[in-house]
Amino acid sequence: MSQNLLSSGKMLLLLLGIILLHVAALVLLFVSTIVSVWTTGETSTSDLWKNCSTVSGGYCDPASTGEWIQAVQALMILSIIFSCISLFLFFCQLFTLQKGGRFFLTGTFQILASLFVMSGAIIYTVMSPEWVPETNVFGYSYILAWVAFPLALISGLIYVILRKRE
Repeated sequence: MSQNLLSSGKMLLLLLGIILLHVAALVLLFVSTIVSVWTTGETSTSDLWKNCSTVSGGYCDPASTGEWIQAVQALMILSIIFSCISLFLFFCQLFTLQKGGRFFLTGTFQILASLFVMSGAIIYTVMSPEWVPETNVFGYSYILAWVAFPLALISGLIYVILRKRE
């Protein structure tokens, strides 16, 4: 009896840890997509949506309309959508999956979310020198996107490995 309680307590902690890892990756995806600091310099910042400058009282222009920035925007939005769907599927499968079943669908969506954010960050890395002044450096939103990639990938792989227990 006490071994069952101990086992169920460990499983509860494992599920809580997996959910926290997933939510952390999701928060990083939201912040990196929304916040305007993919590149930053002394007088300007830019992100996926706008370029802002503090020169002459400060102003913001819409981001470039090039295909590459639209691809990065789409990939980051897809990563958020797939990660949200993955979290929803996890809770659905938690209550409907048979004992011993694996969370393949949940893991697949989370792994796809990680691949989307990685692809978006790679495209931004390669293409931003054409668009961003050379004096600017990559900002914290860009770094958060790269940090979200392994977190989402790891949580997706954990979902694929995880088996449901009672």
